[in-house]
Amino acid sequence: MKTVSLIVAALCLTASSAIAQPPPAGQALTLTASLNRGYNAVKMNLTEEAAKMPESDYGFKPGPAPELRTYGQLFAHVATSQFGACAAALGQPNPNQGHTLETELKTKAEFQKALADSFALCDKAFAGLTDQNATEMVKQGQGEIARAALLANVVAHSNEMYGTGAVYMRAKGLVPPSTERAAAGRGAAR
Repeated sequence: MKTVSLIVAALCLTASSAIAQPPPAGQALTLTASLNRGYNAVKMNLTEEAAKMPESDYGFKPGPAPELRTYGQLFAHVATSQFGACAAALGQPNPNQGHTLETELKTKAEFQKALADSFALCDKAFAGLTDQNATEMVKQGQGEIARAALLANVVAHSNEMYGTGAVYMRAKGLVPPSTERAAAGRGAAR
């Protein structure tokens, strides 16, 4: 059990820059609080990123490679991943089972709704995470994984997809939301 705890802690430290920031002076940052902090940061970033791109650019790909996703498909991919992982963390059936969002969704509103719906499910999974149940094993696919490790993977993957979306935004001359907030906080140009 101690090994699982160490693995979960290592995952948390690499999952997000928000997780890696030290807690305020005199306060402890628990495993659960750290994961929730990282999740809330990436949720805000992805939600703002999805909103900021004009609908006319939701079909944009930064190159001709067929394996590249469109901007909209990035959010469908995140939603699909989050539906699966957060349903597993909650021990319930995946509400998205049988859907292929990357090909089914067509409009900005549809992509944003799928993303919001996946966040609603993940909100429940992260709210249900405690320091006591963090190392409990949950079924994922054919195997099992510690609940906190599964949710750390949600944060890590979602951050990766946010970074990918930021490249798409920059290619369209837009500033990613997290960069915009950081620049505004420093009073600097973007």
